[in-house]
Parts: sequence; structure tokens; C-alpha cells
Amino acid sequence: MVQTGLHHVTAFSGPALRNLDFHTRILGLRLVKKTVNFDDPGTYHLYYGDAAGRPGTILTFFPIEHAAPGRIGVGETQETAFRVPRASIGWWTHRLIEKGVAHEPLVQVFGEPTLRFRDPDGMMLALVGVDMGAEGGDAEGWASSEVPAEHAVRGLHGVTLLLDKAEPTAAILTEVLGLGEVAREGNLIRFAGSAAIGGLVTLRAVGGFLRGRPGAGSVHHIAFRAADDAAQAAMGERLTARGLHVTEQRDRQYFRSIYFREPGGVLFEIATDAPGFAVDEPVEALGSALKLPAGLEPHRAEIEAVLPKVA
Repeated sequence: MVQTGLHHVTAFSGPALRNLDFHTRILGLRLVKKTVNFDDPGTYHLYYGDAAGRPGTILTFFPIEHAAPGRIGVGETQETAFRVPRASIGWWTHRLIEKGVAHEPLVQVFGEPTLRFRDPDGMMLALVGVDMGAEGGDAEGWASSEVPAEHAVRGLHGVTLLLDKAEPTAAILTEVLGLGEVAREGNLIRFAGSAAIGGLVTLRAVGGFLRGRPGAGSVHHIAFRAADDAAQAAMGERLTARGLHVTEQRDRQYFRSIYFREPGGVLFEIATDAPGFAVDEPVEALGSALKLPAGLEPHRAEIEAVLPKVA
């Protein structure tokens, strides 16, 4: 079955070591790839995910040491949510308290317990308690040194986009990206793809709100899954037919991508599932070494000289 939904979410952060500590130690995510921003190789590109780095589990960052803070606004991703077992929400609440992570009171969103908090750069995150199902491979929670497997994050739950109007973006989700509307609650409209992990996109229309400002804590883009190059090309053709500008395909080493800005202003990517993060290191060693694409390998020494030291 073709899986539709999110492939990954990419954001800006401040210092790389602080970002790594929070997302691997506090949240217990696995560092599945340590590489560089291919368009700016003096900057890391850090990928976090589940044990195998599967599509739908990936949150990535461009860490910039002295980045100014971003501002959430219209045309931005307001919230990025992770899935955890429903029974683990209490455990996570106590963990955030223990680690001094400020969080909002637990609320129900579309019938699901939702615990909202921010990372050290102010990025809005949430843990959502869901009933685990074998079809999503949920038993593969990554056991870190501080987060046992039974409470581990099980990939992305979804994202919430802040928009002026919902309808133009909704048309892209349903008619191009393969999602369908599943629920409404207040000014929220939820869309779901077929993937059990990372399958949800929620639109929040707020009218004439301020535009967002990129910076630390803001999301740069969200990526949707394409099974292969042909599926990606077909989506690109549908977007072009709608008058949207779509970039040429770009090889990101672990997937191939096209980009476009949807009508609400959010930067969308369509990324292929293949070849995946094990293309240049075995699954058991993911994230253990700095990986560079072939074109940058001759410059490894000078790149490593300017990158801050991280694990």
C-alpha cells in the first residue's frame, strides 16, 4: 500500500550541542544522521528519528550558533507533534517536570491527550497519546539511556499549520498529496494520509494574523512522502498545472526532493522514501559519524574545522 503523509519536518535551531542534548537525551530520539546542510556545508544538518530512521519519524535541524529567534505567524508551521503510547502521557508529564521543561496543561485535541511544550529555541512541540497498533511498527520505539522503549516516541503524529485561509491549502493536501479531511474542531481542520506514522496535517485558519519570521525555533519546511520518483513527478505535474512553481529534483543523499510554496505560504517538500538513511552506514551505526555527499568529501577537513564539536 502506498503510504501518504509526512516524510520529515525541518527546523532552525540555535547551538548544535544544545539541540542534540534536548532531542536525544530529554526526548529520547535517535540521532539517525549527522551531516551538513548541502547548500551551506559550514552548518550541520542533524536528523532525529526512530531506531531505523523511517519516513514519518524524522525531525531535522539546521543548527546556527547565534541564530536570532523566529516568530510564529501566518504561513508557518505552528506545532510539530510526536506520537507516544496513550498510557505514557503521565510518564512524560513527570519527565518534563523533572527535567525543568515548561509545558502547558494537558488538553484533549480531537479526543487525544496532548501535552504541549517548547524546545530550548522556542519551537512548539507536543506529545500526543495514541493507541499503538502493530501496523505502524510501534513496537520499535528507540530505547535511549533515559527513555525506556515502552514510553519512547513513536514517530511524528502530525503538524499544525497557521494560515490566513484553509481552503487553498486543503486543496493541495487532498488533490495532490493524497490526504483526506477527517475531522473539524473549532477553527481546526484535520487531514489524514494512509500512513500510520506521520499521517496527520491540521490547518488552523486565523485570518489577518501577523506573518511568521524565520529563525531559531521556527520550521523551515515540511516534507511529504512519495513512494518513488514517478510518484513524485506526478505530484509535481499536478502542482505545475495549478500554476505553482516547483523546483527541479534535488538529490539529498537519503531521499530525492522537489520543493514548492503552497498557497498559504508554507514551504512544502515532496521526498522519496528511497534510498533511506542506511545508504551510507549500517542501521546499527546510524548517526555515529559525520557523513558527507561525494561532492563535499574532498573538502572534509575544512568542513570539520568550522563545525562545532558534537557527539
